[in-house]
Amino acid sequence: MSTKGTKWVFEPTHCKIGFSVTHFAISEVEGFFREFTGTVDTSSGDFSDARVDVSIPVKSIDTQEASRDQHLLNSDFFQADRYPEITFKSTALCPIGERRFVMIGDLTMKDVTKPVELEVRFQGIIPKDPYGNTKAGFKVTGRVNRKDWGITWNVPLDMGGVAVGNEIEITAHIQLLQVKEEVVVA
Repeated sequence: MSTKGTKWVFEPTHCKIGFSVTHFAISEVEGFFREFTGTVDTSSGDFSDARVDVSIPVKSIDTQEASRDQHLLNSDFFQADRYPEITFKSTALCPIGERRFVMIGDLTMKDVTKPVELEVRFQGIIPKDPYGNTKAGFKVTGRVNRKDWGITWNVPLDMGGVAVGNEIEITAHIQLLQVKEEVVVA
């Protein structure tokens, strides 16, 4: 049986998909992706049945240091020429509190797909902005181990530890724009 649903798209000018990683075991390096697309399909007003699909061109990575960005694109890290895209497709959304969910989905990097869990905080809906659009806001956080996707490059430090941490912290601020037409949700 199918029901009528609502389609939403990421508003790139009001979204940020960022990450951070420990550097030299004493600080954090942050980055983000300048480009991405995302859609959300749902038939509920509270997004409890949302299906999320995100695509990120790897070459849009930005850590505010051009030489580091180039290093991240080469074979030591993402191999962007061979694996140009990172994707995420949700498989389940589980409520964990008021306006809070755990989103489970498949994250693909370097042609490796692994399940991940992300915490989602639904920040609300604006039924009509000054331009007549309906918008919804979310904050998404999570952690992944880069080694799970074969991203293993590192340099040992003389004082102990390594140059780059393995755990990557993900923080995304997402503003959705409701598509005006209704969609059929299977």
